[in-house]
Amino acid sequence: QAQVVESGGGLVQAGGSLRLSCTASESTFDGYAMGWFRQAPGKEREGVSCITSSGDTTWYADSVKGRFTISRDNGKRMLYLQMDSLKPEDTAMYYCATAVVVAGLIFPSSTFGENWGQGTQVTVSS
Repeated sequence: QAQVVESGGGLVQAGGSLRLSCTASESTFDGYAMGWFRQAPGKEREGVSCITSSGDTTWYADSVKGRFTISRDNGKRMLYLQMDSLKPEDTAMYYCATAVVVAGLIFPSSTFGENWGQGTQVTVSS
């Protein structure tokens, strides 16, 4: 049984916007920093953004800074990623998972596949 379920992906033109959502179980979400990760075909998985358990601090990869906004609703156990000014290079499968930040870089705190969802595909056309 999936601990997290991502949704909101789709096909959008460059410059457009999408809002990703992630619903998570209590054991996965409560009290944990959460992050968004993405992986494009043939590329390594990348940490995109992270938010503390309280939601008061956020981090972003340089590639998305100023364009993406992460947020969470602890009452609903929901994580969001507002993506604006999308670029073709944002095309990837996006996942949410518990996360840690080390030296400004965002890493998952669990092994890929362990309490990870199926992801949601984002495709940005030029």
